[in-house]
Amino acid sequence: VGDKVMVLARSGLWQEVVNVPASHTFPMPEGMSFEEAAALLVNYITAYMVLFDFGNLRPNQSVLIHMAAGGVGTAAIQLCKTVENVTIFGTASASKHESLKESGVAHPIDYRTMDYAEEVRKISPKGVDIVLDPLGGSDTSKAFNLLKPMGKLITYGVANLLTGQKKNLMAMAKTWWNQFSITALQLLHQNKAVCGYHLGYMDEEVELLSSVVAKLVNLYSQGKIKPKIDSVWPFDQVAEAMKQMQEKKNVGKVILVPQAPKEESKKAEN
Repeated sequence: VGDKVMVLARSGLWQEVVNVPASHTFPMPEGMSFEEAAALLVNYITAYMVLFDFGNLRPNQSVLIHMAAGGVGTAAIQLCKTVENVTIFGTASASKHESLKESGVAHPIDYRTMDYAEEVRKISPKGVDIVLDPLGGSDTSKAFNLLKPMGKLITYGVANLLTGQKKNLMAMAKTWWNQFSITALQLLHQNKAVCGYHLGYMDEEVELLSSVVAKLVNLYSQGKIKPKIDSVWPFDQVAEAMKQMQEKKNVGKVILVPQAPKEESKKAEN
């Protein structure tokens, strides 16, 4: 009682009071803000498990990170930097390239004006060792074709389904039609791996998740990772916060906070 904790829950966190199982709470490390704690778990657990548990990232390898300026993207970049001599390709709109370079992306690519697969091949004709794929659809096929022999594709989302403020049924149908499919025999001939990851379906894997969080807390305490927060919004501005992401303006994590009533704020000051 009274401990500051980070929590994992599949839904229901956009409110002031929440109930979660004790096994899904993790003590916040010294010096961490609540905003950083809110930004850490989902994105960094995802990036860590995708890169290390599935991707088996090692020194001197290359990684393609899509949506590199988003929450998982920025986490993945920082985690790649904990391994020696990893070359990072990252897709993002041009306005975010300077920020990506500063954070360690060797080759930012503007997916809006360029074919990112062609750009990767210009620099690395054989392709890359690992592709992190949150896009789905035809982009998963492109990712698979970009892999070197013994390369790994980890798909962890279908962002191509989400194209705007309203459901676009044509976009959804197109994405599903183009959804990547491969047989075990084809994998044999290609010498490549395809992995699927969804943190939301690992509720029961308490020991596994706890071990990953322990590693992340250790990296945070060493100063090797630090959640990048784009902006912080009170609950009553949730629409504006969502718009910030929909319009792809964010670099890092968009955080919601319950705004304390003014009376409480004054009491705290006194």
